[in-house]
Parts: sequence; C-alpha cells; structure tokens
Amino acid sequence: MEKQLLHIEYLVYNDINGLDDADAWLLKEAREVTAHAYAPYSRFQVGAVIRLANGEIVAGSNQENASFPIGICAERVALASAASVYPNIDIDTIAISYHNINGDSSHPISPCGMCRQAISEYEMKQNSPIRLVLGGLSGNVYVINRANDLLPLSFSGEELNR
Repeated sequence: MEKQLLHIEYLVYNDINGLDDADAWLLKEAREVTAHAYAPYSRFQVGAVIRLANGEIVAGSNQENASFPIGICAERVALASAASVYPNIDIDTIAISYHNINGDSSHPISPCGMCRQAISEYEMKQNSPIRLVLGGLSGNVYVINRANDLLPLSFSGEELNR
C-alpha cells in the first residue's frame, strides 16, 4: 500500500477590496447577476460571470423548476452561453456569488459537483487553467488558480477511450 496526499492551495482575501480591479469588477457583476436567478423553491440565488480570454463577459444565473432535476446551476448556464456565443475562445476566470434569501450570504461557496465536473471539462478542453473567484455578498473571497483543483481524480474523456 502506498499513501498519497492531495492538497489544494488558494488565496483568501478578507473582502472584495483586496482583489485586483479586474477580479473585483467580475465579482461585483456576479453579485448583481444573482438578482436574475429564478429560485422560488430554494430561495438561493447564484450568479456566475465569465471573463473570456478575448475580454468578453458572459453571465449566468441559476434557473430552478418545480421538477427539481431539470433546474440548471448558474455556472453551467454561463458555460453554455459562453460556448454558444464565443466558441473556441478560452475561459480565463469565473466569478461566482450568491444571495441566500433565507439566511447568510457572507462567505464563499464553491460550485456543486456537477458544475465542478463541467468546469473541469472546459479546462481540459482548452488545455489551460480556469481561475475561480468565489465570494458571497460580503466577507471573505477565495481565488482558486485552477478549477480542476476542486475536483481531484476527476473523470475525463480519456477514460472513455481506454
């Protein structure tokens, strides 16, 4: 038996004021996009804003449905929009924020497992890292330099070709 260790490094800022101007602007946009969410069931509004390598900005918000499995997360809305409108343009950074109408929104959240898998696929497709800027409406902000760090030992298309 051999013991292996996985670890993740990320930056923690006390608040949005510690970020550089570009990341702060992107997170502010993600905070604003939470208002576009359709979340009547969870009352947990999420906004994701993507900055592409060409400087274009694409946003998405979560969209719920009474038939819960067919809702879609903000991150995947934004990814699909970016791929549809700007095909073959790399994703540089994704800022993600949320507004929990029923409670606290003052700490970072990270993407769900399905979104981590989707972001990881885009990162592998473009063969370059996708940065994540994660923050609530206030409080600490996390900056993760590679989205794939959130999904170690991920499943990929390589497994399908073996």
